[in-house]
Amino acid sequence: MGLSICRDADLGSGTVYPILDRLEERGWVTSRTEAEPHPGRPPRRYYTLTGPGHSLAASALEARRARQQHVLRWAGGQA
Repeated sequence: MGLSICRDADLGSGTVYPILDRLEERGWVTSRTEAEPHPGRPPRRYYTLTGPGHSLAASALEARRARQQHVLRWAGGQA
């Protein structure tokens, strides 16, 4: 999950993984470490949204969309 977020958001791991750690501390996500690491690289961590995390993420995305629409209307664009 972390590597795909890095790729999709075009952000470095030094940005994404600290955010995932904070989300885990707040109960938004859980993580598990790969059971069988492969030689030559550290074990992977897999992240999953929790039930409350899913609801909070959906609310945060909706609030972001509302702010974007407000800015577009204010700037005279289409919402």
